[in-house]
Amino acid sequence: MSRQEALLPAAGMSEHDGVRYLHLGSPWVQGAMRLSAPARIELEYIQRMTAALLWWPPEAVTGARAVHLGLGAGTLARFTLQALRMDTTVVEINPQVVAACRAWFRLPASSDRFRIHLGDAGAWLRSQGADGGVRWLTVDLYDEEAAAPVLDDEDFYRACRAALDEQGVMSVNLFGRQAQFARSAARIQAAFGAGRVWTMRPTREGNVILLASRALDLPQHAVLLERAAGWEALLAARHGVPARKWPRMIRPCTSESTV
Repeated sequence: MSRQEALLPAAGMSEHDGVRYLHLGSPWVQGAMRLSAPARIELEYIQRMTAALLWWPPEAVTGARAVHLGLGAGTLARFTLQALRMDTTVVEINPQVVAACRAWFRLPASSDRFRIHLGDAGAWLRSQGADGGVRWLTVDLYDEEAAAPVLDDEDFYRACRAALDEQGVMSVNLFGRQAQFARSAARIQAAFGAGRVWTMRPTREGNVILLASRALDLPQHAVLLERAAGWEALLAARHGVPARKWPRMIRPCTSESTV
């Protein structure tokens, strides 16, 4: 074990009422899986990260590239690989998290369509350069204290934008104090530009999902409703994605919405 790995928090798990939870050296939940329905997206904030799907019809997703910065309990990795049939890459700095997901959370085996990169997400993004060909990028980077994202500066979000293809959308989980959220949202807006960032209503636990596109506008309301109905028909029963809720939760991210 390297010195850097020795400094990373230990991964552990707990179970309650049929749900298995991932922890990183603290009581904070880093991911969850319902044992009787492992394909279901159990945590509400992760369900809301899937609102990025409203930017695309299903045919624009199948075979496209998904990248997840932060593995958590592997929920989104399983979802994009198995439910959406996307080419899936995960970037995770903590090898103990990967081992825990393989032991306890049904992480798929590595293959031509599923790759795990062990390392820093910022360094990995910089290695991709402009137009990394990513259709859907998810960012959920918290340490064991879950106080603020571990990568959260404007340069990082510019690298996120550069990794996306022309139809690409990023979903970011923000959790913590309101002031921290406002700073993070301002950095994302600076990186992606005016009219390219949207926010969703906070969850009961206080997670706020931001969505940002490289070039796509938010679809017109009638298209959003049609896509939401289509995605829910495809994904609700098995994966627990209540997509019909998303159109009324999404609003432009402005200075007023970040205070």
